[in-house]
Amino acid sequence: SERSREAVVDALLDLYEQGEVRPRAAEVAARAGVSERSVFRHFDDMEALAAAAIERHWARVEPWFAAPDRSGDLHERIAALVAQRVTLHERVMFVARAGAIIAASSPTVTAGLAERRTLLGRQVTHHFAHELAPLDRATRIEVARCLDAGLSLEAVEFLRGASGLSRTATVAALTRTATAL
Repeated sequence: SERSREAVVDALLDLYEQGEVRPRAAEVAARAGVSERSVFRHFDDMEALAAAAIERHWARVEPWFAAPDRSGDLHERIAALVAQRVTLHERVMFVARAGAIIAASSPTVTAGLAERRTLLGRQVTHHFAHELAPLDRATRIEVARCLDAGLSLEAVEFLRGASGLSRTATVAALTRTATAL
């Protein structure tokens, strides 16, 4: 029973990673090798399954969310944060894409995404605390938010996907953005 529950969660994550952002229970069941009824034996609804998938995905990707090294000069710290964000994007992009679409109709996914965004935003503020400290409060908040937006997974996705930049070109563009800010 526990193995089939795990298989259902893994199947949903696999479908997300393959670009299927709203798989039906029948698709999840087929991928997991269980009956559709088994999906709902383990989960009350697709929202509960999504919640379990978020928890499982977080366990898999949590190390990639770790704050990068804050030692070194400004350019070294920018390089560390940019490298972390680009690598993080590579690890979570397919599930993040699904999450962004599902969030409109899923309070569970919305809450999970908000929690991760808050974590990444705090990282930016801490990472550049020395540079932000001399600014007045309003400017400090504005600059921190701009840095967060400029280094966000959405920015990486735009540069890699919509703009078609290579990893190297994306790193260079994000580095220029953070340096300018």
